[in-house]
Amino acid sequence: MPISVAFSTFGGINGYLFTSSRLCFSGAREGHLPSLLSMIHYNKCTPIPALLVCCAATIIILCIGETHNLINYVSFINYLSYGVTIAGLLFYRWKKPNLYRPIKVNLLVPVSYLMFWALLLGFSLYSEPVVCGVGLVIILTGVPVYYLGVHWKEKPECIYNFIARATSVGQRLCFVVFPQMDPIEIASPSEWTDRSSGKNSLSGSL
Repeated sequence: MPISVAFSTFGGINGYLFTSSRLCFSGAREGHLPSLLSMIHYNKCTPIPALLVCCAATIIILCIGETHNLINYVSFINYLSYGVTIAGLLFYRWKKPNLYRPIKVNLLVPVSYLMFWALLLGFSLYSEPVVCGVGLVIILTGVPVYYLGVHWKEKPECIYNFIARATSVGQRLCFVVFPQMDPIEIASPSEWTDRSSGKNSLSGSL
């Protein structure tokens, strides 16, 4: 049994290493993080800057806090973000039914997930309110960072110069470049229309 648990843990960590760095990578491509994090190795196509940032953040967090508490905080944050993401997909399905969706599932799947998610979230808030509160505070710390880094468009010229120099140095050290964009991401329409269905109702697939 201990060996099985070790293998399961190793597989989970391996998957998390892939997904966490790709989250930084995707956020940078959307303009929510420095552009250096959206670059990949010119030969291996690996998002090296995003991996290094996640690695550095993990080491810092492990050095300043207790592992058990960190696991509780991160678990609640991840669980909350999963439910909000699913709710956002349902919202877009309702408001923008013709939006292009490469992957579709029956609406029963996300609705069922949200029902169980709300039930378990309620139990978590009732049983461990302090942990959930700290997790919410950690999430809210991203609000001022968003306004300063993304919403504030007219920054001083020195900040743009510093970002440009840091990006140039990062490119030289990591041998990274901007990836080739998918043609569908740079299409002229502001919204990608659903090319397989013209339904305007909430029924059907997500």
